[in-house]
Amino acid sequence: MITDPIADYLTRIRNAVRARHRIVKIPASNLKKAMTQLLHDKGYIQQYQFEGEPDRQGSITIKLKYDSVTKSSPITKLERVSKPGLR
Repeated sequence: MITDPIADYLTRIRNAVRARHRIVKIPASNLKKAMTQLLHDKGYIQQYQFEGEPDRQGSITIKLKYDSVTKSSPITKLERVSKPGLR
């Protein structure tokens, strides 16, 4: 069981970039789909695809972007900024 799906999403992408993987698969949710769309619109990832049936969770396949000359990724630092909760 994953307690923090956003942190898991960011960690999977961060680990894939460090390992220089081209593709990473992530369990899907509406929030993760929106985050993936945002990363694509800002130019941090090359391509993505939502897989699965509408009534099931499915997955997101993300193709990471790397520079052809330097082999570096536009994702250099990826972290979640936490806001303090109301108590």
